[in-house]
Amino acid sequence: MKRALITGVTGQDGSYLAEFLLQKGYEVHGVKRRSSSFNTGRVDNIYVDLHEHGRRFHLHFADVCDTGSLWSLVHRIQPDEIYNLAAQSHVRVSFDIPEYTADAGAMGTLRLLEAMRKTGIRARFYQASSSEMFGSAPPPQNERTPFHPRSPYACAKLFAHAITVNYRESYGLFACCGILFNHESPRRGETFVTRKIARAVARIKYGLERKVYLGNLEARRDWGYAPEYVEAMWLMLQQEEPDDYVIGTGETHSVREFLEAACERAGLDWREIVEIDPRYYRPAEVDVLQADPSKARRKLGWHHRTGFRELVNLMVDAELREIGRQLAGNEVPAAHRE
Repeated sequence: MKRALITGVTGQDGSYLAEFLLQKGYEVHGVKRRSSSFNTGRVDNIYVDLHEHGRRFHLHFADVCDTGSLWSLVHRIQPDEIYNLAAQSHVRVSFDIPEYTADAGAMGTLRLLEAMRKTGIRARFYQASSSEMFGSAPPPQNERTPFHPRSPYACAKLFAHAITVNYRESYGLFACCGILFNHESPRRGETFVTRKIARAVARIKYGLERKVYLGNLEARRDWGYAPEYVEAMWLMLQQEEPDDYVIGTGETHSVREFLEAACERAGLDWREIVEIDPRYYRPAEVDVLQADPSKARRKLGWHHRTGFRELVNLMVDAELREIGRQLAGNEVPAAHRE
């Protein structure tokens, strides 16, 4: 039985990856940070009480900002594969907390790589790089496109990407970087624009809110479906040689298009519900991100299966179902907070 360690397991990608690996027969160990409240909602469906025998999903307290906890965990678990998904991943928020963003996203990766090197663990390593590293580079972007990061988040990810390549070349580690373009799902964090739109549209449909407040409607992104992207992560670590891959759909759509499609699904007029709030503009904007995933198609056999409209529909439908369930049970749906 292969053993995998996932940092960021309680996030969108981590939860889908844990499910995927469990289906593949892995023993899965996830890292979670200590909090005074439960933050495991995305993995509750696969959680098994620690007193049960034969369980294959384990949660451990550690933090990518804490060297000692990482080294201890890597040495104790002896994983075959490590997936580093942990980060402060909200681009706009990274301008407000740049130091923490860099510590978790950049130095956290270095701490893990050093843990592997110093303990001698010969695990295969996956680094979650980001399309945000391309920044203002002209689209479409592939593995040979020069990087031009436009946020503290992107800068942190670029350091993590570069240090992973450096350790692969310097120490012979089997280390891969997945340069993933935007990937969404009903598990996306509520302050990310796609989930924010889907949730607001559902709440407006049910009369719980009147407006959704957004920033730049013209920013264009390459949006795919997150469960399909975690399969690409796994495929990278199953190859004979380590390499880096761009993962995306090859299509680009604006925030306005996402909003229009979401409102159409719910039977609303987007022009009547949207308000522009300058607070949501970034100090340095990224206008267009569009993947050229031809290398992943050729070498990994990976391609996306869920189209843009289908993605929007499944996110809006999930929000409508959840609010309907809450109201049917006389629950009060929680208000949107940022």
